[in-house]
Amino acid sequence: MGANGLDIWVLLAVSIGILALFVLFIITILFIYQRKTFEHRRKLTGIEENRKQEILKTQIEVQDETLQYVSREIHDNIGQVLSFVKLSLGIAAKDPSTSEEKIKESRELLSNAISDLRDLSKSMSFDIIKASGLAETIKYETEKINKSGLLLAKFNLTGIPVPIEPKHELVLFRIFQESVNNVLKHANAKNLTVDLTYADDLRLTITDDGDGFYMGIIDQHKGSGLKNMQNRAGLIGANADIVSENGHGCKVTLNYTLQHEPA
Repeated sequence: MGANGLDIWVLLAVSIGILALFVLFIITILFIYQRKTFEHRRKLTGIEENRKQEILKTQIEVQDETLQYVSREIHDNIGQVLSFVKLSLGIAAKDPSTSEEKIKESRELLSNAISDLRDLSKSMSFDIIKASGLAETIKYETEKINKSGLLLAKFNLTGIPVPIEPKHELVLFRIFQESVNNVLKHANAKNLTVDLTYADDLRLTITDDGDGFYMGIIDQHKGSGLKNMQNRAGLIGANADIVSENGHGCKVTLNYTLQHEPA
């Protein structure tokens, strides 16, 4: 075999070697890509499952708090009214001279009790969020707070409400409800202002003039209600910003990106 033939065989062997290395490189890249794709999908599946579990947990907590509220209202309000009606009618039966006055009084009390039961019926069914939308539901809640006399609540709506994914509305409402409950239980506030704005995004702001608190408490207590509000907002792609200072109340701002229809 001449020198030229040997060079050809060497060149061929080198070419085959390079081709084999290239094929091996491609296979390795594909394998790594496939493994990373699988891991990414597994992580996304885990995130989605956690999100569904958290939303389900939120729904259960909303229903649980509603039932607790209904129980308190029946015991503290409607139960007392009905007991008074029973007592009043008993007095009327014993003393006919007061029967007309007592019966009239009892009718008014029963009318109030029926009205309270209607309000409770709305509170028990969170389908009202789907039927009425987030704006109307929050407005109803602020009216209920004013009716309780615990503090003065004001609701401001800016823009035109647009429908959003029902489960996301539920999470937003739960965060609103938890924020308001914190104010009622711990803030010693006299005034509560709720601002709901529909523009490029949905912005919900809950502001009180209560005692406020040291912001470091949010990071110190990872499982606190304040931290949970931020975590839940993240589940639906929203952001919860909490600002407070001792003696200067608290402001919770929720930002949620709206999905606008193409023009």
